[in-house]
Amino acid sequence: MQLLDHVSIGVPDFAAARRFYDAVMAALGAAKVYDLPDALGYGERCSATDPISTCLAVYLDADPIDESKRHWCFKAVSRAEVDAFFDAGLAAGGKADGAPGLRPRYHPHYYAAFLRDPAGNRVEAVCHAAPPGSGALD
Repeated sequence: MQLLDHVSIGVPDFAAARRFYDAVMAALGAAKVYDLPDALGYGERCSATDPISTCLAVYLDADPIDESKRHWCFKAVSRAEVDAFFDAGLAAGGKADGAPGLRPRYHPHYYAAFLRDPAGNRVEAVCHAAPPGSGALD
């Protein structure tokens, strides 16, 4: 089951957000589906004929962002995509909040990276798959 339909993230600096999210979403293979003066969209929106897609919306929001525990996690199909997400995010103005690597407290193959976007939102990319050729299934 795909749990999330869409997620919305607010940012006060839209130019910095556009640069950051264009980079990290491209690294994860998510297409930009709209680019408006006050909103960006990535992925694909669900519809009557496509109930399993997911969309990320980034909106202009002048409210300050605190150091809350909330964060958004994006699926990656490979560990290389997680690495690319992290590198692209750093190059586009993000800050490291957890370098790419295994997080075995979740499960043996949980490979993730964490960033703070230019506004301070915490974003993560994760690959749940075992490395190719490892023979592991979980």
